[in-house]
Amino acid sequence: MPTFTYKARNSRGELLSGRLEGTSEAAVADELLRSGLTPVDIAAAVALGGGEDVGQFVGKLFEEKVAETDLMLFARQMASLLKAGVPILRALASLAESSTHKIFRAVLLDLREGLSAGRELSVCMRRHDKVFQAFFINLVRVGETTGRLDEVFMRLFHHLEFEREMRERVKSALRYPSFVVAALVIALGVINVLVIPAFAKVYKSSHAALPFVTRILLGASEFTVTWWPLLLGAMAGAGIALRWWRGTPQGRYLWDKHMLKVPVVGKILHKASLARFTKGLAMTYQSGVPIVQGLSNAADVVGNAFIASRIEQMRDGVERGEALTRTASTAGVFTPVVLQMMSVGEETGELDRLLNEIGELYQRDVEYEIRTLSEQIEPILIAGLGGIVLVVALGVFLPIWDLGSTMMHK
Repeated sequence: MPTFTYKARNSRGELLSGRLEGTSEAAVADELLRSGLTPVDIAAAVALGGGEDVGQFVGKLFEEKVAETDLMLFARQMASLLKAGVPILRALASLAESSTHKIFRAVLLDLREGLSAGRELSVCMRRHDKVFQAFFINLVRVGETTGRLDEVFMRLFHHLEFEREMRERVKSALRYPSFVVAALVIALGVINVLVIPAFAKVYKSSHAALPFVTRILLGASEFTVTWWPLLLGAMAGAGIALRWWRGTPQGRYLWDKHMLKVPVVGKILHKASLARFTKGLAMTYQSGVPIVQGLSNAADVVGNAFIASRIEQMRDGVERGEALTRTASTAGVFTPVVLQMMSVGEETGELDRLLNEIGELYQRDVEYEIRTLSEQIEPILIAGLGGIVLVVALGVFLPIWDLGSTMMHK
C-alpha cells in the first residue's frame, strides 16, 4: 500500500506531521478527518530503494524508541476509556492526538486505521511487533474474544508496572558490585602503570636478588606499560565479542545459565525470574488464556533464557497431557515452595491466586535481598581486596626490607 506524508492541524490549531498508508490522498485525508485532524498538505512519499523514502531512512537512524512507560500509559488510559464506555476508535484517536511521542502516535493512528478497515485490534498490533510484545498481543486477543478488553488492559498495566519495578531492582542489585569491581580494576591499573615502575628503578640500582612475587609484579607492570595500546584494544575487542556472543541464542542461554550460579547476585536473579514467571502465568490464567499458551507467554517475560527454555519444556509436557506440577518438578529451576503451591493450586482450582501469592513472596524477597546486598557482598569484597593488597605489599616491600637488612649488616 502506498505511503503518504501529511501535515495537519488538531483541534487546538497545532501543526502536526507524520506518515500514513492509504490507497490514495483522498483516503488519507478521510482517515485524518476521522481522527479529528484537519489536513493541510498530503504528498506521496519519495521512494528510496525497496519502497523506503529518504525521510524514513534517515528517521530510522535517529528515531526515539517506544519506551515501556509509553506502553504502560497506553494500557492504563485504554482501560479507563473503555471502562467509561468510550468507543475504541474514539479512544485511539484521542490517545493519538494527546501523545507526544511521534512514533507511538503513528502506531496508534495505524491501529485506528486497521480497526476502521474491519480488522481486529490484536491483528493490527501484530504489524507493530517491535512495539507490542507477543505477550501483550495475545492478552489483547483474549480480551477481544471474551469481551473484557478493559480488564485485560488494566492487568497489562499492572504487569508492565511490576516488570519495570523488578527490572530496576535487579539493576540496582548489580550496580554496587559492578562499581566495586570496576574500582578495583582501575586501582590495579594505576598501581601497575605508576607505582610499581617507580620501585623498579630502586630495585634495579641495588642489583639484589628479588623475591618471586616481586618478579611477577615487575613483569606484569613492564608488560602493561609496554603493550598498553594492545591491551586496551584486546579489552575493547573482548567486550564487543562478548556483547555479540550474548546477542546469539546460544550465548544468551549460557550467559543466563551461569549468571544464576554467581554468588549472592545469582539468587537475586533467580528469585526475580520466578516472580516474573508466577505473576505472568497467573495473569494469563486469570484472563482465560489456555495453560499451554500461558506458559509460552510466561517464557517470553521471564527475563532469563535458561529458565525460559525450561518453561518451554514444561509447555511441551503439558501438551502431552502431563500435570503442570510434574513438568515443573522435572524442569529443575523451581524451588520447593513454588512446586508445593502449584500442586495445591491444581488440586483446589485456585492456581491463579496461589501463583500471585508466590509472585508477591518472591518480590518481597528480592526487595529484602537488594536492601541487604551490601552486607552480603562486603565480606567477599573485603577478602578480595585484602588478597590484592597483601600480594602488592609483599611484592613491593619485601625487597626494601631485604635491602635495609643488608645495609644494617654492612
